[in-house]
Amino acid sequence: MTLAEKILAAHTDNKKVSPGEFLNVRVDLILANDITAPIAIREFRRIGVGKVFDPGKIVMVPDHFTPNKDIASAEQVKVMREFCREQGVIYFEVGQMGIEHVLLPEQGLVLPGDVVIGADSHTCTYGALGAFATGMGSTDIAAAMATGEIWMKVPPTIKLVYHGSTGKWVGGKDLILYTIGDIGVDGALYSVMEFTGEAVDALPLDGRFTMANMAIEAGAKAGIFRVDNKTQLYIKHRARRHYMVYEPDSNGTYARVIDYDISAIEPQVALPHSPANVRPVSQLGDIKIDQVVIGSCTNGRIEDLQLAAQVLKGRKVHPGVRCIIIPGSQEVYLDAITRELIGVFIKSGAAVSTPTCGPCLGGHMGILASGERCVATTNRNFVGRMGSPQSEVYLANPAVAAASAVAGRIVGPDQITT
Repeated sequence: MTLAEKILAAHTDNKKVSPGEFLNVRVDLILANDITAPIAIREFRRIGVGKVFDPGKIVMVPDHFTPNKDIASAEQVKVMREFCREQGVIYFEVGQMGIEHVLLPEQGLVLPGDVVIGADSHTCTYGALGAFATGMGSTDIAAAMATGEIWMKVPPTIKLVYHGSTGKWVGGKDLILYTIGDIGVDGALYSVMEFTGEAVDALPLDGRFTMANMAIEAGAKAGIFRVDNKTQLYIKHRARRHYMVYEPDSNGTYARVIDYDISAIEPQVALPHSPANVRPVSQLGDIKIDQVVIGSCTNGRIEDLQLAAQVLKGRKVHPGVRCIIIPGSQEVYLDAITRELIGVFIKSGAAVSTPTCGPCLGGHMGILASGERCVATTNRNFVGRMGSPQSEVYLANPAVAAASAVAGRIVGPDQITT
């Protein structure tokens, strides 16, 4: 069996599972946010079950419109807050919270070998820790909150092997954009993307979170990494319960194996309006911009902020650009203060926000007007994703985003640091 099949089998009464097989899978953690939780709560009440199956295995995070931007978002979060108090469900209030996919691994709530479902498509982020994690609809989440199980068809697995070593300013964001540019937004449809090879072994955990996060942008059900010493080190002081580490069988069957030599690739940029519309940054020409957003569940972690600070230190944001920097959690924010990154950002002319994923989906804290262009470290650049349908979003890594903020047009870091 593959790594994903091993995990799924361990969460059923079956010794072996195969792609295409239908299963009832026991879940270790269920997630919902301020957009999806109110729907799941309403459907849970319609089921007629008085109590959730295990309040310690359900987490709700208000991270899209909080601190609340209007009455509607305040009412949404009120529904969540009251349900969590009633049921004893884990809840992160403003001041303790962060972007859900940054927060849950950070708090030790997701561990290797887990099956995690979330009412958010980027739940696949947790595959970086060797967990099987996937997004589902709010009605599925409601049923899981009642039973502790989900219904699932076992997905096939695509193995992606990354050879070579990454060049300067190239990280996980570039590897996953390069991959999506190659296989397309449906290249891994309802499959598991198993990331392996010496290049990803060399990536820090933050880069692996970025790659697993964007597996869904290739249509994947999940993205997953094997657990290594870096993973064990990450969870060493976070895990507060037992976990299992699974390894794929040497004779595991893969739907496809794709090899990449990434030694020669440079930072990648996804142009509007698809994550698959990818070009090397040096081939973009003169594209002027109005805004830069550095943050999100894709690139809002401390190593992302360090990269941005490395570029911005001693430089000024272009007078025609708004640069918004958003730490992914309170822990990341505090870490950035301790490392004196926040001072670098403010001195450069950037705005620093409390943790939120608001700008990514055009919610708040960075909505684009018509005709405006934004370089963002987020994960989607669909039409109207960040505001006006007449705006444009370009996806890039934090170093490219920071360099572009300084230049006022899309450039690679080498173009302003040498």
